[in-house]
Amino acid sequence: MNRRQCRVRQTTRSRPWTELVQRHKKEDRSFRREGIPENPEMFTVYVSAVVLAACLVAVPVSGQFPRSCMTVDGIVSKECCPELISPDGRNLGVCGENASRGSCQDLAVPDIPHNPEYPFTNVDDRERWPNKFFNRTCACQGNFWGYNCGECRYGWTGESCAQPAPPVLRKNIQNCTAEERRRFVDALDQAKRSVHPDYIICKEHWLGLLGPNGTEPQVANVTIYNLFVWMHYYAVRDTLLGPGQPFKAIDFAHEGPAYNTWHRMHLLWLEREMQKMLGDESFALHYWDWSVGGTECDVCTDDMMGARHPLNPTALSPGSPFSRWQSVCMSLDDYNRLVTLCNGTDEGPIFRNPGGNVDRPAVRVLPRREDVGRCLDIPEYDRFDWTKVAGGSFRNSLEGYSDPEGTYHPDIRSLHNLAHLFLNGTGAITHASANDPIFVLLHSYSDAIFDAWLRLQNSSSLIGYPEEGAPIGHNLNNTMVPFLPVIRNADVFQLSEDLGYAYDVLPQRIPSNQPLSGIEIFGIAVGVVFLIVVVVSVASVSVRVLSCRRRQGRDGRGVYEPLVRDDVRTGRQYTAEGSVVYTDDQVKYEGN
Repeated sequence: MNRRQCRVRQTTRSRPWTELVQRHKKEDRSFRREGIPENPEMFTVYVSAVVLAACLVAVPVSGQFPRSCMTVDGIVSKECCPELISPDGRNLGVCGENASRGSCQDLAVPDIPHNPEYPFTNVDDRERWPNKFFNRTCACQGNFWGYNCGECRYGWTGESCAQPAPPVLRKNIQNCTAEERRRFVDALDQAKRSVHPDYIICKEHWLGLLGPNGTEPQVANVTIYNLFVWMHYYAVRDTLLGPGQPFKAIDFAHEGPAYNTWHRMHLLWLEREMQKMLGDESFALHYWDWSVGGTECDVCTDDMMGARHPLNPTALSPGSPFSRWQSVCMSLDDYNRLVTLCNGTDEGPIFRNPGGNVDRPAVRVLPRREDVGRCLDIPEYDRFDWTKVAGGSFRNSLEGYSDPEGTYHPDIRSLHNLAHLFLNGTGAITHASANDPIFVLLHSYSDAIFDAWLRLQNSSSLIGYPEEGAPIGHNLNNTMVPFLPVIRNADVFQLSEDLGYAYDVLPQRIPSNQPLSGIEIFGIAVGVVFLIVVVVSVASVSVRVLSCRRRQGRDGRGVYEPLVRDDVRTGRQYTAEGSVVYTDDQVKYEGN
C-alpha cells in the first residue's frame, strides 16, 4: 500500500471536530447521572478513558495498556490491578498478593512543575502519565515487576526475583562474529514481521476511537518492532488541539534531561521483548560506534544494517532483509490535520543516503572519537534552562545541540544529532527515525556514552538533573511516556549492570586541556586544505548541485540532493501567529 492509499484510510477525516465533540457532549448526560463531574476538563479525561475502554475491551493488549485492565469497569474505575496466574495455572491473587508479590494501591503521580513552554492542563493524554487512564495499579514488592507483578525488575532473576541477573553483553557490532551478526539481523527482522501477541495500538485520537458511527473500535495489530517505532512517535508527537492546530513545543523524549533516560528505557523495552520472542534471556542489542566512521557508514553493509542499492543510492540493497521493511508513523502532518494518531499502516520503504547531503557539508561527516571523549569531560549532567539551549550540559552535548565541550550555538549539530543527520533519510526524521533499524545501534552507542559518563562522575552524577522546572516529562521524578508499569527518569539513572546489561568496551574520557595529538594536528591541517578547496570550488559545486537536482529519483527526489531538510521536525512552535481558545464545544484558533 502506498502513502496516498494509507491517507485515504484515515477514518475520521470527514467528521468535523466540532461534531465529534458535540456527540460526546450528548453522551455525557448519562455519565452525569452516574456522578461524573460536569467540569469540562474532567469530562474530557473521563470520555477519553471510556472511549479507550470500548476501543480495547475485546482485543488482547498488554504493555502500555494491559489486557486484563481493558474492561469498561476497569477503565471507568481507573484501576489496573489484575489477578496473577502462575505458569502452572495457580491463581496468585490480585497483583500476586497471595504470593507476597504485590498489592493494589493508589498510584500517586506527583504534579511536578515544568517549564512554561507547555501552557496547558488536561489537554494531552500524556500529562502526568498514566493518570489519564489509571490511578490504581499494582505496587510490586522487592524486585517483582510488571503490571501484575509477574516479572522481575531489570537486572534481577530467579523465582523470587532475588538473584542479580548476569548482565547481557552489548557488543560493538563490528567486533561480532559473522554468526552473531546474522543472528542479530535475523532477530530484528523477526521482530519486524511478528505480530505482537499482547499489544495493539489505537489508531485514532480519543474523539474518534469509536469510528464514524460510534460502534467500530479503531484499533490495529502491531508487530514487535513497529510498536517500538510507535512508542518513539507517541512520545515525540505534537499535542492535538484541533484540525491543523498542533502544539509543537512538546517532546517527552528529546531536548531535555530525559533524552538519555527515555531512550535507555526504550532500548531496555525492546531488548526484553526480543528476549521473550526468542526465548533467550541472554540476547542483547549491539551498538554502532559512530565515532570512527569518518565519511563512511561502516555498518551499512548487507551483513549488518544494509548496503546501498546498486541502482538507487537512496535505497537499501536487495541483499539486506531491511530493504523489504516498510516504515510506519511517517505522516505527522496528516495526523495533525486529521486530529488522529499513527495507525501503523505501511507508508513506504526505508530510505538512506549516508553522507549524501551536498547542501550541508557539516553533516556529511560523522562525529570523531575525540568529540566523544571531550563530551565525557563535562562534569554537570544538565543546566538551566534544561532545554536544547543549555550550555555546559553533558546531556545537551551528547544529544547534539551543543558542541562536544559544552558550548551552545543554534547552528551546532554534534554527536547523537550529527549521527542521525549523517544518515540523510528515514533515520534523520525525528518522529519516524526508529523505522530504520540502525536507530537501535546508534542509540545503543549513545547509551554507552551515557554509561561511561555515569562511571566517571560517580556521586556527582545527579548534579544538574532538575527535580522541577524542566520541560514537561523531563524532571527527575517524572514518569516516562508511554511505559506501564510506571518508571521514573530517576529509576534508570544508574549504571547499566544494575539494569541487567553491560557494554564490551566503554568510550574513554579526553580532558579538554589535553594537548592535541599528532592525528588531531594532521586532521586540522587537512581541514584547512579542505576549506581552501571548498572556497575555490564553490561556484562549480553550486552548478553541480543544481544539475543533480534535475536528476529525479524515486518519488520525485533528486538522488543527490538532501533527503532531509534542516527544517524537518525541528520547529517546536505554533504553525502560525495566534492563540488557541477553548470553548464548551470546540477548540478555536484566533489569529493576531
